[in-house]
Amino acid sequence: MYMQSPPVNSLSLDFLTEFCINLEKLEMDKSCRGLIVTSSQPKVFSAGLDIMEMYGKSPEHCGEFWRAVQEMWLKMYSSNMATIAAINGSSPAGGCLMSMTCDYRIMADNPRYSIGLNETQLGIVAPFWFKDTIINTVGHRTAEMALELGLLFSPSEALKIGLVDQVVPEDQVLTTATQAMTKWLAVPDHARQITKSLMRKPTLDKLTSSREADIQNFVSFITKDSIQKSLRVYLEMLKKRKG
Repeated sequence: MYMQSPPVNSLSLDFLTEFCINLEKLEMDKSCRGLIVTSSQPKVFSAGLDIMEMYGKSPEHCGEFWRAVQEMWLKMYSSNMATIAAINGSSPAGGCLMSMTCDYRIMADNPRYSIGLNETQLGIVAPFWFKDTIINTVGHRTAEMALELGLLFSPSEALKIGLVDQVVPEDQVLTTATQAMTKWLAVPDHARQITKSLMRKPTLDKLTSSREADIQNFVSFITKDSIQKSLRVYLEMLKKRKG
């Protein structure tokens, strides 16, 4: 699956909705056993959640947007397919979250690319299920430091802490992902799926049982004046950078 939402595959409400619909179709197609997610945008896998969906929007809109973010994570993290992220560019925040929902991660070896949950840098807080996902990936202490400082890692640093599983030359990301997929698909589906469910079910159940409360928390947090101000400062900084 190629993500193509120029310029940076921001996870907007429309994008997330379309992503989930396509995911559902693949999930129902019994002939599809594996999924490789990559980007058709140069230099970026996904820049993460679309700030414009959270800035200056009504509480209702923010709630609808957050439900779509939850849906993407729930569907990807619990997918019956073998999933591989072919990370061919930078992948901060929500892009990193999407990568971590996959069974396996391969990243392009380019020091200009980075990956990580950098929410605190924007004055926002990664919710508990983002936290649980990164703890499950890199362990508690590394996750604690990374989350509190909003760290972004280069491909080699990400490999060292286990945030990605392989780092390969840029032009080999997709071929490596295809080769890795044969290994994942060599395992009988039912055995792999049940094992994946055993590993991930506690984390999934935690969000499933508190989705509404999580949406309420997000909406009351993101609509605070101080948080809206942080988002405005960040958007202005982005404008200056482009300028």
